Amino acid sequence: MTQPPITPLSYEQAGVQYDLIDPLKIAAQRAAAATGAHLAARGFGEVAASRGESAYVVDVGPFYVASIVECLGSKALVADEMQRLTGRSDYAGIAQDTIAMAVNDLITVGATPLVVQAYWAAGGSDWFADAARAQALVAGWKAACDHCGVAWGGGETPALAGIVEAGRIDLAASCTGLVNPKERLSLGERLAPGDAIVLLASSGIHANGLSLARKLAERLPQGYLTEIAPGLGYGRALLAPTTLYAPVTEALWARGIRVHYAANITGHGWRKLLRHPKPLGYRIHTVPPVPPVLRFIADQAGHDAAEAYGTLNMGAGFALFVGAADAERTVAVARECGVAAWVAGAVEAGAKRLVIEPLGVEYGGESLALR
Repeated sequence: MTQPPITPLSYEQAGVQYDLIDPLKIAAQRAAAATGAHLAARGFGEVAASRGESAYVVDVGPFYVASIVECLGSKALVADEMQRLTGRSDYAGIAQDTIAMAVNDLITVGATPLVVQAYWAAGGSDWFADAARAQALVAGWKAACDHCGVAWGGGETPALAGIVEAGRIDLAASCTGLVNPKERLSLGERLAPGDAIVLLASSGIHANGLSLARKLAERLPQGYLTEIAPGLGYGRALLAPTTLYAPVTEALWARGIRVHYAANITGHGWRKLLRHPKPLGYRIHTVPPVPPVLRFIADQAGHDAAEAYGTLNMGAGFALFVGAADAERTVAVARECGVAAWVAGAVEAGAKRLVIEPLGVEYGGESLALR
């Protein structure tokens, strides 16, 4: 039987338009930059190079303080629907996803995460009446904190009827950490041609691209219960918890490996490798295996390689830029921490661009505008 043609589904059609969102981010950064002078009145100063990076860094004298706040996004909607379909709560994994959104950003600047705060905003007090779901959220949050060695300082649990939809919850986390000693700071000042690009494996979609994934589920005959691999359903695959990379970056520092720069591969997919403003090229010669759920999404949405890798993590959730002599050791340390890793490419002189040689894909520097 001939399969019907696939109707392409872009991230924009799923409701996410970065050309509308990113200008606001840039405007906010410029307004925020003018407030950095207030730190001087307290005897401190901002690290200006952290503006536009994944975490903000303040110089407090003997060390740096880094901070970040991030929200989960819409992955909880998948968990809610899967609980309706199967009776199983996935909120322990959802908790890990939420913490990972903050912690994985914080560590890009070389910080050791210290404290996580929770923001759990429900559409009404009745959300908390499902004791098993609520306790799964608590247990998962603590387990993720334990895995990263951070203290859970506290949080806020408002009931926001009329703002958050009834029966839903909006999850977010903030994280504060230290860059100590100061030479551990990794804002790209050492990033240079010849550096190796080491990619760390993702566990799946993580918590970015869920708007696209959920839109796709609407047109699958069996929705989230569609089998995408033997014994693996679409919804279950989407709910694989986001990998926490803090143990890897901590282990690298303990082994004496200096990270020159790091990128959390979230929204914008592999274009995040272009995040640093230096005019450098990034050439990829080895592409990690693509998790079945991401291959399924790309195929069913009709994405070519350029759109897929420019939207989703496609198997690489974090990038480390290290000296070439440290590349293989970096891979070994990551694997000791239980995270697959590959020496995937190198930094080169020349125009700012990312070339993924095995796929014949190239992104110019203008394809990522975050500052």
